[in-house]
Amino acid sequence: MDTLINRQGQVSFGVFPTSPKNINYLDFDLRNNMDKAINGFRKKMRFNQFQFIGLTGDDLILGVAIVNLKWVSNCFLYIYQPSTQTFTEYSWLKPFALNTQTDTQPNNGSWSFKSGHNHISITSLEHLRQLKISCGNELNVDVSINETQSPLDVCCRAGYNGWVYTQKNTALPFTGHIQWRGQDINTQDLLASVDWSCGYMRRETFWHWASLSHKTQNGDTVGFNLAAGVNETSYTENALWINSEMIKLDRAEFIFDRSNRMAPWQIKTSDGHIDLTFTPAGERKEKINAGLIASNFTQVFGRFNGSVKNLQGETISISNATGFCEDHFAKW
Repeated sequence: MDTLINRQGQVSFGVFPTSPKNINYLDFDLRNNMDKAINGFRKKMRFNQFQFIGLTGDDLILGVAIVNLKWVSNCFLYIYQPSTQTFTEYSWLKPFALNTQTDTQPNNGSWSFKSGHNHISITSLEHLRQLKISCGNELNVDVSINETQSPLDVCCRAGYNGWVYTQKNTALPFTGHIQWRGQDINTQDLLASVDWSCGYMRRETFWHWASLSHKTQNGDTVGFNLAAGVNETSYTENALWINSEMIKLDRAEFIFDRSNRMAPWQIKTSDGHIDLTFTPAGERKEKINAGLIASNFTQVFGRFNGSVKNLQGETISISNATGFCEDHFAKW
């Protein structure tokens, strides 16, 4: 499909066999709860976008995100090495999304964020997504992610008036280099995940989320994207990839302790494909309460243990696989 919004200003909902080429959000017939049209500046400023890329392996976890909320933009990144328990974190905010560029083409276009000497860019062209990070002499990343594997593309209603489109992909191979604190990181066993999302989201929303990209001891490549909360109006954004074959999943359940998010999480899907325990090793959290905008964000990284099932019902064991979970409340 070429665009997400049709000539009548209506959005297409569902799980798509191919990605839309352009999220033409300004063509959407946005209205308030009393059917009055919202146009111009207010319409533009209500549209939110974010993109997250994860690089994970047995001894490395790297997460980076660019978030554009129009009134403010945010970029965060962190890198963690389990064997040495070494951790580095960065986070920046820019009012009115200064020095922030985002794009409306999921499989093409450029995103970037700059703060001082720190620069992050994500450039995509068809089946290749390039991530570059330059943070002085501390961290330099230049990798190209292979996205020939079919992603999950889904668009759901968000509240009475809005919608959220998202594209997810996990367990993706990539090439390139990572240099951290003057040392070259071995990227041979690492895999990538990509989360590209946008929309007219609920004024107040939340989500629980989990992502895995892993190669098992038996040589199977396994990845999944699971969420509860934001995208569950008629459809879900849950999918499992086994050796590049995508299995669409039903609803996901996250059981964890909000008073101690570093305690183990239990994660399952109602169709029985996922049954895992997640044990956090570290966290990246941030609380912002600025009146019109608020965020209670915790992303934990650690290890999954348990099992997944393929379409034939065969069990694949997951042992000490690195990945992410997230608990997030947002008002925007």
